[in-house]
Amino acid sequence: MNVLVIGDMVGKGARKAAIALVPSLLREYDCCFCIANGENMAGGGGMTRRCLNSLDEAKINVVTGGDHMWDQRELAEVIGLFPNVLRPANVSAVQPGRGYGVFTVPGHRQRIAVISLLGRTFLNTQANCPFEAADRILDELQDQKIIFVDFHAEATSEKIAMGRYLDGRVTAVLGTHTHVPTADEQIFAGGTAFQCDLGMVGARDSVLGRAIAPVLQRFSTGMPARFTVVETGIRLQGTVVSLDPDSGQATAIQRISRDFD
Repeated sequence: MNVLVIGDMVGKGARKAAIALVPSLLREYDCCFCIANGENMAGGGGMTRRCLNSLDEAKINVVTGGDHMWDQRELAEVIGLFPNVLRPANVSAVQPGRGYGVFTVPGHRQRIAVISLLGRTFLNTQANCPFEAADRILDELQDQKIIFVDFHAEATSEKIAMGRYLDGRVTAVLGTHTHVPTADEQIFAGGTAFQCDLGMVGARDSVLGRAIAPVLQRFSTGMPARFTVVETGIRLQGTVVSLDPDSGQATAIQRISRDFD
């Protein structure tokens, strides 16, 4: 059984790329399920109803969030209409939405649990301890074998620590947030697939999906600049995880990268 997981989608161009590429990638890699981080897909920050509706064409089954989850105000009002959209689980309970869910694989008897967690190291967030949240959620998912964790975090050390902490307890721990894919994909001893960061669905000629010139201005002068999203020349980055549906253990992990327009 194969699952496609793609990195942070940045802007309208990323949504177009996902619609064009994900269905063919699902066929090419014989994947039955797709998870994507969507926290940057509305103009580079947050999600909207329109953005989420457009992803139906992309065959994305679950959308996870991160530290930019609420950049678009309307999401707080409409997230309840999208049971497949997850905000980080380790935030205040007063925030709308949910941090994990169990989803039926289309055309299969298996069910996949997906957990969205937010890191704390080097991130200016009010997140609670993600390790404690993971323990609490796994207690509630004791009968669930296939579990994917999107750990949206900055520090590689925190991501690796989470992978090691959950080794043997979940199918995969896959990092998002930095928009740069890492070359450390592996299967830990307990059968958990791990990768520090999946990368992004964003412009090749950019700085993390943003126009190069204003980013250079900010770094070189210290003066403020508006970081506009580059919507053309998109590259989709992600990972395919193969697993044993009976045990929930990962058997293989493979990075993928595909250019669009």
